Amino acid sequence: MSLGGGGGGQQQLQQIAQEIEQIEEQIEAMEAEIEGLQDEKQEMNEAMEAIEAIESGDTVQVPLGGDAFLRAEIQDIDEVIVEFGAGYAAEQEQDDAVDILENKQDTLDERVEEIRSDIAELETESEELEQQAQQMQQQQMQQMQQMQQQDDE
Repeated sequence: MSLGGGGGGQQQLQQIAQEIEQIEEQIEAMEAEIEGLQDEKQEMNEAMEAIEAIESGDTVQVPLGGDAFLRAEIQDIDEVIVEFGAGYAAEQEQDDAVDILENKQDTLDERVEEIRSDIAELETESEELEQQAQQMQQQQMQQMQQMQQQDDE
């Protein structure tokens, strides 16, 4: 059964439903991005803990890729190579390396907050569209009832 009120109203409802679906897809993609950023932040936490705990002369396992590791001895903990971004890295002292990673974490936190703000805006837009659709459906139902009453008279 169609909701009456002409094909235009139904078409508008379908368009609103599509817009809501697109918004939901955007929100899902943004939530996935947040999860990826949080994973990256966790990796940085682990790196900072390792940098602070490891001392020169310690033996560590170095990943080679493909789930293969090699044991290696740390020659000098004050020679930590940290990536700055855009493929650039530099050798840093232990404390400076931790500071750089903390700054990168702060940047990630800022990005997460921006994304959360964007999600909140999209959720508000979605709620407004849902309300608009409900109002249209109510109007269509009222029109149908009025038409039935007129037919009954």
